[in-house]
Amino acid sequence: MNPETVARPRIARRLIRVGFLLVALGFGGWAVVAQWDAVVAGFARLSWAALAGSLVAVVAALLGAMLTWRTLLADLGSPLPLRPAAKVFFVGQLGKYIPGTVWPVLAQMEMGRDLGVPRSRSAAAFFLMMPIQLATGLLVTLGTLGWDRYGWLLLIVPLLLVLLEPKVINALIAFGLRRLKREPLERPLTRRGMLTALGWALAGWTAYGVHLYFVAPQGGLLFAVGAFALSWCLGIMTFVVPAGAGVREVAMVAVLAPHLDRGSAIAVALSSRIVIVVGDLICAGLAGIAARRDSV
Repeated sequence: MNPETVARPRIARRLIRVGFLLVALGFGGWAVVAQWDAVVAGFARLSWAALAGSLVAVVAALLGAMLTWRTLLADLGSPLPLRPAAKVFFVGQLGKYIPGTVWPVLAQMEMGRDLGVPRSRSAAAFFLMMPIQLATGLLVTLGTLGWDRYGWLLLIVPLLLVLLEPKVINALIAFGLRRLKREPLERPLTRRGMLTALGWALAGWTAYGVHLYFVAPQGGLLFAVGAFALSWCLGIMTFVVPAGAGVREVAMVAVLAPHLDRGSAIAVALSSRIVIVVGDLICAGLAGIAARRDSV
């Protein structure tokens, strides 16, 4: 096959991602400029204490995500001590800010290999994270924001629940590895491992809700949990942009509309994004330092 023929779809996909990101950021920038005075006033109402509490909650939520991934990896046959697992997960997750979806998994595969984790096992744990977080996030949305407004999400939940059945997951993983001409996984995923991972994911959503509640307490804690879960799910389903950039903020502004004016909602959404980025950096830095101390 002609190399140019192979390269064209890749270039096209890259242009689509970049174009979508530019459009999302452009509309986001326009919304901020159009509501500039209200946005500034919204930021002024946020205290440093609230932002600090929000950051602590984000770190707890990220820890929940790491434990979800670590549980899956252990159930598949590669249990890792807490500190090395944290380093692989948190440092690898920084790749989500690079355009394209492959960088986090590639980083985790390479760092995991240094710890004796087969690449296929790292990839399986990584790709299982998305349906787990989507399914639990949508269920949290239904339980906190109301079935009357978001009952349409029930159309998606059954599919995700089927995909979370260990027998289905194991069959899909085996099929994918066969197509890639790779060795099958030595240990299949168990129902106990899946349920434990789901529990950690739900704990993570609670912490994310606390994070949003610190900067937007007007709707109450349950509303904050559901508002963040829904906006995150909508953002992550738009996988053509890095870490759902722009999409999550637009969704959050829309969900917060019953309780905040538009300018304040934009300020909260931007603050949430900044706090999460800082949380990612803090977790990656602390995990790297802790793992280095263990190796000394």
